[in-house]
Amino acid sequence: MMTSKKNIPHKTLSLSLLCLLLVPCLAVSRQKLVAADSIVISNDYVKVVADLQTGKVHYRFTSGTQFENTVAYVQDVKTGMLTSTAFGGHQGSADELSDPLGKAICLNLVHEDAAQPLRLTQYITVYEKQPFILLSAIATAKAGGAMVETRNISPLTVLPAAQGKITTPGKRVLFTDYPFDNDNWVDVISRPWGEAPVSGISYELASAYDQQTRNGFTVGSLVHDFWKTGIRYGTGAVSNRIDSFIVYGGAATKDDPSLPDSYGGKDGTHDYIQHGTQMGGAVASPLIYFSASEDVRNDLLQFGKTVKRIAGSRNWTKAVPFYWNSFGVEGVLGYEKVMMPGDVAKVCDFLHSLNNFNKSTQPVLSIDSYDQGIYSTEVLQSVGRYGKKKGQQMGFYFIPFALWTWKNNINNATLTNTSHALKDVILLDDNNNYVPYKDGEWGAFPLDPTHPATRDYIIGQLQKAKAIGAKFIKIDFLSAGALESSRRYHPQVRSGIQAYNYGMKMLKQLVDSIMGPDIFITQAISPLFPHQYAHTRFLSTDVYSHLRNDQSGFPHYGSTCASMISATHFWWTQGTLWPYTNMDVVVMKNFQKNKDLTETEVKVRLFSMMALGSILGDGTDFRNKESAARARRYLNNAAICDFFSTPKAFTPLHFPVGNGQSQQLSFYLPGDTLLVAAFNFDDAKPFTETFERTELQWPDKAYSLRDLLTGHEVGKIAKGQTAFTLSVPVKDALMIQLVPAER
Repeated sequence: MMTSKKNIPHKTLSLSLLCLLLVPCLAVSRQKLVAADSIVISNDYVKVVADLQTGKVHYRFTSGTQFENTVAYVQDVKTGMLTSTAFGGHQGSADELSDPLGKAICLNLVHEDAAQPLRLTQYITVYEKQPFILLSAIATAKAGGAMVETRNISPLTVLPAAQGKITTPGKRVLFTDYPFDNDNWVDVISRPWGEAPVSGISYELASAYDQQTRNGFTVGSLVHDFWKTGIRYGTGAVSNRIDSFIVYGGAATKDDPSLPDSYGGKDGTHDYIQHGTQMGGAVASPLIYFSASEDVRNDLLQFGKTVKRIAGSRNWTKAVPFYWNSFGVEGVLGYEKVMMPGDVAKVCDFLHSLNNFNKSTQPVLSIDSYDQGIYSTEVLQSVGRYGKKKGQQMGFYFIPFALWTWKNNINNATLTNTSHALKDVILLDDNNNYVPYKDGEWGAFPLDPTHPATRDYIIGQLQKAKAIGAKFIKIDFLSAGALESSRRYHPQVRSGIQAYNYGMKMLKQLVDSIMGPDIFITQAISPLFPHQYAHTRFLSTDVYSHLRNDQSGFPHYGSTCASMISATHFWWTQGTLWPYTNMDVVVMKNFQKNKDLTETEVKVRLFSMMALGSILGDGTDFRNKESAARARRYLNNAAICDFFSTPKAFTPLHFPVGNGQSQQLSFYLPGDTLLVAAFNFDDAKPFTETFERTELQWPDKAYSLRDLLTGHEVGKIAKGQTAFTLSVPVKDALMIQLVPAER
């Protein structure tokens, strides 16, 4: 697959580029210039300059983004920190590659020094006509030396001490910081970097863009089998400049109650100990995707496609599920006697009465967390038999890698459905204390995904799911399986993500073998990566469907606006990481014991799910007459049901800025009938949005603008018209079809 034009260490090269052999190909010309003091490799998108005197690397994108004076490093457990510039010698060579991505040149930049026990090699792959480059670094022990051991290695670092800096075009550049998972209602945050110094850690992915032009860059990790990748950033006083940017394998952060949840408080990895170490004769960093263009949306979408090519994703060829989930009615079903088994039959009857809701799929009765003394396996089997008569399927909920239990009972308990002592399965910190996932006297404690007891526990849960005929599984609190631990049953598993990847692969195999290959799997609370074991994932934490987090009488989390702040930044995941997304359920009137929603809030919530390509989920108590009436208007709406039968994510025209609750957002969805959506979460100012033909690319002809819900005409576009404007009232949303006018 590759031919060498220069003498390079092929063994270490193959380690860093092994995954590239899975990516698709494009081809064009490239350029390589070699001088005594530098190597320059370029294509139409980027010029890479490696300085052989200093060991620094410059990345200069034709779109205007520049990363100057970058370095790589490894922090060896015994040797300490070694940056690429700390070595006395720097040698460059190049390989010509031919792999499924096309033809490329891989720059091999070797940093070594007689006084150092290891060498550090950077691999920078520039494809002839791909808009991105790939970066990795490998620390290699010298012959006869000790093995390398590290929990902190970086292929791309910008440091003030090395005169490093990042600049991008634009007058208002925003840096987007992504949380490690979707727990605790944390937000994806876009932060202006020129107004005041900002700093933080983004996880697995970071991007930046100009708010007006969208010109920007994206950096993300492509392989998720060992490292939790952190992206530590800091800005100085200079406008549109980042002077600290460290992309590293080995992120492990503890929650910090002194900080806001989304700004370092709860957006990290939730770890109690350091990241596990990777050890060997050669140790590789994360493989990093790096691109910059005039539209950051293209960079993000290409990132998702590249991750998919490397790791794959689950396909779904059957009908897209519509599901009713019990959690919206009663948290632990039956515990407070809100809904008993006979009441679920009433839900079945009501769903069966919605002809459009039933037209394209068999609806799922997704029984969430439940009182097992009431909802036993036998009772759920009975519910399933009744639902089957109504054309419905069963869903099943469980937590694979954590157990809710009393803390003071751990030493005496066995793991559910097994004979294994629970104390032997829970993860430990450095002092051999049990690591809490959700701390409390009644808490959730993480299970070792590599332990045979965890496998037995999962088998027991899947056997229950099979016994009730479930075809839909919701798995939750998965982040527990990614926590770092001072012990593992499997001795070769050395990090939290390695254990989590091991556990998810095992779970997928068990689902396929016990239940069959046609089981739809949705992830609730979970890390973003690895992604390839489920058909969909929550883009945010649970959503309660009120409009804003600051609404009086509602929780200060879980609103439609808050969910949109994160989900809009993840629009690119639908069709790349997963065939669909999941925005959690809509409720027609109230979520559990929360206040009643207005009908407008229900509509806005439903539109938000559509805009992000979600499957259709509902959590309503249909025994209530008003709830049932609204469901007939919305859940049984022919246009709504038709959309959810083949959901697709809209493209955002604007990303949310910060996590304030007065966001004004707009989207469009190309297709045979162009759709546009506009959301106004502001409670004081109307939102006027102008949609341009140059952006949306509608054919030049006359159109009728029609409200999707009602089909009523709300405006017209004349032939030759290059834009149209929509006005959205406060606390409202619109979804409009462009229907070609009749001749």
